[in-house]
Amino acid sequence: MNSAKLQLGMCLFITVLGASCGTPGIPEPPSLELARPVRDLKAVRKGNEVHLSWSVPEQTEDHQTFRHAGPTRICRSVGSLMHDCATPVIEVPPQKNPIQPLSSRRRVPKSQQPTPPQETYTDELSPSLELQSPTSNLSYAVSVLNSYGRSAGLSNQVQIPSAPTLAPPQNVAAHLSANGVELTWNAVPPSPEIPGVKYEYRVYRRDAATNHDAVAGELPVSGASNPSFVDSGFEWEKTYDYRVTVATVVDRPDGPEQVEGDDTSSVRVVAHNIFPPATPTGLQAVFSGPGQKPFIDLIWAGNNESDLAGYNVYRRDVGSESIKINTELVKTPAFRDTNVVPGHEYFYSISAVDAPGNESPRSQEAGETVPKVQ
Repeated sequence: MNSAKLQLGMCLFITVLGASCGTPGIPEPPSLELARPVRDLKAVRKGNEVHLSWSVPEQTEDHQTFRHAGPTRICRSVGSLMHDCATPVIEVPPQKNPIQPLSSRRRVPKSQQPTPPQETYTDELSPSLELQSPTSNLSYAVSVLNSYGRSAGLSNQVQIPSAPTLAPPQNVAAHLSANGVELTWNAVPPSPEIPGVKYEYRVYRRDAATNHDAVAGELPVSGASNPSFVDSGFEWEKTYDYRVTVATVVDRPDGPEQVEGDDTSSVRVVAHNIFPPATPTGLQAVFSGPGQKPFIDLIWAGNNESDLAGYNVYRRDVGSESIKINTELVKTPAFRDTNVVPGHEYFYSISAVDAPGNESPRSQEAGETVPKVQ
């Protein structure tokens, strides 16, 4: 009897001792292995292509490493946001690169942790889809499945205009002139009229040294058979690549939305300035008058070129050739000639010079006589 009590006491002691060392808590449910929904989906449209990009989920909804990845559904709707991915456009297979466990990445400083892997997909729009609701939007979302075909839901949704785009114009040509870069191209074929939708040519200028793009100008698509555009917003002595695209503009209550078609091939222009300024006009020559040291004042209408450097002044006597009488460029449209002799008649002309050194033709002459001293 005493032996039985002793054995029972020992069992109770071991049980209590085991309880004091820690007992298992409430068991956690197994992970459903559902990837966290994507939150950084982006969409860019060019022509009939919509380029989607997003970060591949690395964690599950219960903060575990997402290991059992399945395909990603590309979801699209016309005109309204989606509640679910009813009929996916396509299922993109999962990336093959293994995801680094969260436990190992926690030991790496945040600044040194690699960026999440990126996934992309390009959706090609059919003409019938573009015309289905041309003044509306296309909505996109992605849904990442696990290997069991289950998902935690849709990503953020992004919208782009669903309007049709036009093919780029053909035979773009560029010609450098004193007025600027003159561009011409063939008109695009007529397109069906859609209320609230219009089209415009957009000319891009790219600096070949920096690859910086700028919109050089826009003009509406009309019935003109040979559209043209003159770009005067460039800088001389630089090299540029020009291209043209047709932008679709959709009128919306909250402001117009635009989507560009495909670009033409680029044409290169070396903007070397070999074009002189305009010939000065309005030259007048006036003698100083009696009682003063003799001189002749010249005035003329100033040139308005942005790269004008100054003027040269030419003078000749009767029966002689003109010679330049200024030692430095004259900065203002006025000049005083003090090197004159009484009893002589002088004939003057003016030329304009730009910053690269191109000189204009000389102006019409203006003559003036210095009277003889009495």
